[in-house]
Amino acid sequence: MARMRRMTVMTDVATDELQSFKASFFRALAHPIRIRILELLVRGDRSVQELQDALSLEQPIVSQQLAVLRSNNIVSGKKEGVSVRYSVRDPLIADLLDVARRIFNNHLVGTQDLLRQLQREHRRR
Repeated sequence: MARMRRMTVMTDVATDELQSFKASFFRALAHPIRIRILELLVRGDRSVQELQDALSLEQPIVSQQLAVLRSNNIVSGKKEGVSVRYSVRDPLIADLLDVARRIFNNHLVGTQDLLRQLQREHRRR
């Protein structure tokens, strides 16, 4: 019986740690600039300068957002000469962004359907 309780406690702790990891991971993604950076990086490695140019942002902003992604092991940097090239650590990030895009699209379709329904109701009056 005591062994069973220990196993349950260990499972609960592992579940709590996993949920905490997931929450931390999604917090790291929860910024529009970080999402834009990842959308670029899934297409190929980029330097800070290349990211700045593509995003029309200043270097400190790009570096700050990359630091968040790096500290959460979502991107990694590799020094090449005087610059650092960044890449996504896991190619599944591309799939995650694609699924998020499809979820957003489904949400928009539902919102458009609701808007059309409201417009029809308004015309009937």
